[in-house]
Amino acid sequence: MKNNKKGFTLVELLVVIAIIGLLSTLAVVALNNARSKARDARRVSDVKQIQTALELYFNDENGYPPITGVVAGGPITGPISLVTYMNAVPSNPTPVNDGTECGSADTSYTYVSDSPFSTYTLQYCLGGATGGIIAGPHTATPSGIQ
Repeated sequence: MKNNKKGFTLVELLVVIAIIGLLSTLAVVALNNARSKARDARRVSDVKQIQTALELYFNDENGYPPITGVVAGGPITGPISLVTYMNAVPSNPTPVNDGTECGSADTSYTYVSDSPFSTYTLQYCLGGATGGIIAGPHTATPSGIQ
């Protein structure tokens, strides 16, 4: 009599499950790295957009807005020209403290303008190197991103 038993052995099933587990772990790690890099790219893009709005504001108003004029979620609007330069100032994407370079503190975008409104600083932090900018805290000024 022939005894044809078809199916997988327990060892074969365990090997396949282990391989699937390993592949899914690698996929999750790659996805988390991609998300972190995407948040950093968005931070750089947000800062450049805010800088563009501030330069347009400066050209029309002959100065940069006061500290209260640049608030996350709020618009950048000129008091003289009544032009809206940015509908909503972007906020730092979450989680806001990617990487150890930024520390555990909330690293939202911070805008500071001097009293005659002739210059400003915009502070932000990157969790990793992005677009030629190294990880860590950075400052954007009218002369560019440092």
